[in-house]
Amino acid sequence: MIDTNLGVVEARFADLIWQHEPIHSRELAQVCARELNWKRPTTYNVLRKLCEKGIFQNDQGIVSSKISRQDFYGIQGEHFVAQAFDGSLPAFVAAFTTRKKLSEAEIQELMDIIQDGR
Repeated sequence: MIDTNLGVVEARFADLIWQHEPIHSRELAQVCARELNWKRPTTYNVLRKLCEKGIFQNDQGIVSSKISRQDFYGIQGEHFVAQAFDGSLPAFVAAFTTRKKLSEAEIQELMDIIQDGR
């Protein structure tokens, strides 16, 4: 089972991996030094934690995802709707649209998604 509970820093790190995968762990440490100002041990420790959560894998120094970014955030969205709106997607959409008006293009895109069953 994949643990999708990530802190802000872990989520930023995960996004870096998704942007660069597959990536050698040494190169990932260099990216993290540049982007997050991390030392190599920090990169390896956080990577180990995210591998334990089932999101990434480190196979002989090559880091890649076990789940896509889109699927990961989709699971997080499902958990949010389940917790905050008792699993009701219409209740979520209603709450969302009271604060942000949808454009005609967004409405059409949602209609297409519903009709296609995606």
